Amino acid sequence: MLALVQLGERLTTLPPTVLSRIPLSAALQEALEESRRIKSLNALRRHYRRLGKLLRTEDLDTIRRVIGEIDDRRQADVNLFHTLERWRERLLDEESEAFGEFMQVYPEADRQRLRQLIQATRREREQARPPASYRKLFKFLRDVAGI
Repeated sequence: MLALVQLGERLTTLPPTVLSRIPLSAALQEALEESRRIKSLNALRRHYRRLGKLLRTEDLDTIRRVIGEIDDRRQADVNLFHTLERWRERLLDEESEAFGEFMQVYPEADRQRLRQLIQATRREREQARPPASYRKLFKFLRDVAGI
């Protein structure tokens, strides 16, 4: 029962566009909409238990599969984000070796723009200025990676 309550609580955190992809009964959909209006912590706890009871009659495998896909996609995005952060640091700390490796991985990247951003960020660090170029470099890396 606790697992169903936790699953119901997880469903309340999903946006409506994702919930529309999950086959849910009308009663459960109404209960999920109602949960957005509840503000009291105790009332929410009671409501989560109600969601757990409603989930007994649902296709739990499908619900868990869709939630798993969402979590996997989110984790992949986080991993890519961290990879780009590591690239940024390598490009700034290492010289042409990291630059060459990056260009092998992302050959469509604008070489000249990337070099300009790296140089501007290095100057920014040397002069202890706010990290505007540092942010621009990361945005450039995100754009190249397609995020």
